[in-house]
Amino acid sequence: MDTYVGKMSKTCLEMAIHDFYTAHENYTTRLVLHTRNSSGDAVVATSAAIELLNNYQVKAILGPQQSRQADFIADIGNTTQVPIISFTATSPLLSHLETPYFIRMAQVDTSQLKAIAAIVNAVKWSEVVPIYERSHYGSGIISYIADAMQGIGTRIPYRCGISPSATDDQILKGLYNLMTMQTRVFIVHMLPNLAYRLFLKAKEAGMMSKGYAWIVTDGIASLLSSMDPDVINSMQGVIGVKTYLPPTKELHQFTKRWEQQFHKKYPGINHVQLNAFGLGAYDSIFALAMAVEKADIANSQFSKPAIQDKMTDLETIGVLESGQKLLQSVLKTKFTGLSGGVEFINGQLPISAFQVVNLVGNDAISIGHWTENSITDQLPASNENSTSEKNFLKKVVWPGKSGRIPKGWDIPVNEKKLRVGVPVKAGFSQFINVETDPQTNAPNVTGYCKEVFEAVMKSLPYAVTYEYEPFETSEGSGESAGTYDDLVGNVSTETNTGRYDAVIGDITIRSNHAEFVDFMLPYTDHGAVH
Repeated sequence: MDTYVGKMSKTCLEMAIHDFYTAHENYTTRLVLHTRNSSGDAVVATSAAIELLNNYQVKAILGPQQSRQADFIADIGNTTQVPIISFTATSPLLSHLETPYFIRMAQVDTSQLKAIAAIVNAVKWSEVVPIYERSHYGSGIISYIADAMQGIGTRIPYRCGISPSATDDQILKGLYNLMTMQTRVFIVHMLPNLAYRLFLKAKEAGMMSKGYAWIVTDGIASLLSSMDPDVINSMQGVIGVKTYLPPTKELHQFTKRWEQQFHKKYPGINHVQLNAFGLGAYDSIFALAMAVEKADIANSQFSKPAIQDKMTDLETIGVLESGQKLLQSVLKTKFTGLSGGVEFINGQLPISAFQVVNLVGNDAISIGHWTENSITDQLPASNENSTSEKNFLKKVVWPGKSGRIPKGWDIPVNEKKLRVGVPVKAGFSQFINVETDPQTNAPNVTGYCKEVFEAVMKSLPYAVTYEYEPFETSEGSGESAGTYDDLVGNVSTETNTGRYDAVIGDITIRSNHAEFVDFMLPYTDHGAVH
């Protein structure tokens, strides 16, 4: 209840109860809501479900909000034969076929992948990188994304998983790592709170600029118009895929009533937009209310087991006697709701149309629609004027306010290798030593200075490639090209282009050296010297 989706859904559930029984005064049954706050925690949600079953003998559970929570509670529904109806748990890891008492009043996450694949295929991107949340919600879709991309001949060279508990520095490190790679097209699938932090850091890292392309899935795209201004500013040019809602007169009228009710309950929230999750909550009440009336189970009780020592709370609940009857009644329900046609195939809504939107300014502008066959109003295949442009509803504005379709790849930030100079000398080989491989003629650098340098490079929050270049008269000669003063003088500066970007070795920190280069802090103690 602390999230925007939670507040939106709760408001829709309460309005649905009022609207349904106002329109069906002749019904002999009534739904009564007992609401609990899961606090975004699977254990709290599970505990609340058991408490509702124990203390109130609820006949059905609506929710929970997150897929990880639903995974726990769906098993409880199976055990007690109480239907669990979720309008926000979209992970494909949850299935009515495996947990028969779980019903999904929403589009499963995999249903949008054909729409995303159609976008990628229309623009002819050869590679994409998924950025996903390492959780039940995020990880469940990754293999399906790979299959969808494989179906159009697009490679996934890398996958970037981010923990929900990741710090801003950890997120930034993951983004810097992506910058060292060639691909510039990213598909983001994660819960909104983590996604907001990701895009704020992506903008900070310079990844929301010209040449990049970002596609977000339904869980983010459906909330684009209700985000904070800072987040909206960081996501300019993003393309999103979200469940298409048919613009009916009933939906328009309800949206106006909902906005009034929402602002009355939550006056501090200014940016609001009703989406498919809220409408799914509304339609869930209608589906359940019709099913309960038809099944006539108002007086049904739980068949409790004989009391034994050391029984758990779940074991004492028993089994809902009419659970199977209510389940079948819900699954057979078919009607036209605010979200569109409602019917259940294998315990979830069938694949519907999706809307493709582009975030420009404060608005998520519609740029096309996807049906099960293709995108209507195809994305333009090139930057030239063509017939496909005429069929395009709105011209896409890509990150960096660019009207040109990103090519999908770029030279990685680390393509130019760091040139590291190494002294060639005799003696004190424990500090630095250079030998030439007799077969490949490549330098083999060893020693303590090299190990310190490589430890520093590994600690950086991004990848940097480098190569060692011995300071020698000719390649593979093994003869030093000069003194340490000469070596230091060959480091590039703002005013001088030298042979090296940096040098490593047992180089003394002296004033004449410091005129040309910056030294790291000393990591050895010379002791007494003459």
